[in-house]
Amino acid sequence: MSDVYPHTPGHRGVDTSISAARSIDIATSHLQRIALRAIRAAGARGLTTHELADIVRIHRDALQPRTTELRQRGLIRDSGGRRQNVTGKNAIVWVATGGAS
Repeated sequence: MSDVYPHTPGHRGVDTSISAARSIDIATSHLQRIALRAIRAAGARGLTTHELADIVRIHRDALQPRTTELRQRGLIRDSGGRRQNVTGKNAIVWVATGGAS
């Protein structure tokens, strides 16, 4: 696996951001696997990030960056569908691609 984003946590080049990225590096691949497994299990129906967080019982703030990373790695994609999230706003419905993990 590569040691650059999206295979490792991204940062904004600021010392606090770099430190935060390094501190979660070990957990990132684990969270990506959890998210990918749940999105794959949802099949064609897919999941929004809020739905994903509810299913895997991990805070949405920890999962949102993982969906971006998985998308950039080609493992999930925007289905084109939208569902309302808990705030009443439309949210992307993520589905798995045929990409390797």
